[in-house]
Amino acid sequence: MSETTPRSGLGLWSQRLLAATLLGGQVVLHLLKAKIHRRNTLDQMAMVGPESLLIALLTASFVGMVFTIQVAREFLNFGAVNAIGGVLALSLTRELAPVLTAVVLAGRVGSAFAAEIGTMRVTEQIDALYMLRTDPIDYLVIPRVIACCSMLPILTIMSLITGMAGGLLIATTFYNIPQNVFLDSARNFTSIWDLCSGAIKAVVFGGLISVIGCSWGLTTTGGAKGVGQSTTTAVVTALLAIFVTNFFLSWIMFQGAGSAVLQKI
Repeated sequence: MSETTPRSGLGLWSQRLLAATLLGGQVVLHLLKAKIHRRNTLDQMAMVGPESLLIALLTASFVGMVFTIQVAREFLNFGAVNAIGGVLALSLTRELAPVLTAVVLAGRVGSAFAAEIGTMRVTEQIDALYMLRTDPIDYLVIPRVIACCSMLPILTIMSLITGMAGGLLIATTFYNIPQNVFLDSARNFTSIWDLCSGAIKAVVFGGLISVIGCSWGLTTTGGAKGVGQSTTTAVVTALLAIFVTNFFLSWIMFQGAGSAVLQKI
């Protein structure tokens, strides 16, 4: 029993991952047909965006402050004060803001999607939608995908601003770095492409979170226990997908030997 259980668990996870991949393809096809329930979409956008704003901003502010502490104490020893704000800006725009905001959304929104749709599945509400000739993908999945893909870039930009504000607070208060030096370096080091790359990552992460959460909910079995298991595995799978996808996106966007830091110092 101890040898077969891990294989069966891995096999089930693989099947659900394949189902999520197929669901992603169906989402694309349905979006091309422009079948969108506006009310459901607006409701999901309100849940994904404004209701997740506070925790996303808190996370970004403390990440920006901690990052500045670690960078400033080292850069001051090398006399590279004019690079502290720029390094923080590059890190937030390219990696920290989109990835950490996506992680927050995966824990809060992805789990909610899996739990809600999973409960509908085990209570046969999904079957009722079919009886009413309503496609669950159009009614349940598409609004959540649109909400995540549209709200996550906005949350990422706001997290970027908040993280920079937290870093500026630490730099000026504890390390006596002039505000204009910090902000000028941030402006000089970053480019439009850096901001666009963060937004692109946010859109991709939003699609992953929503599709995985909805797919795990639609494939839920086993009553209340199955809902709990689906919620947990949906979050874990979404986090894994975010980190793996972030690697490939970063490799595509920023591979090479160029250095924005060395060019600006």
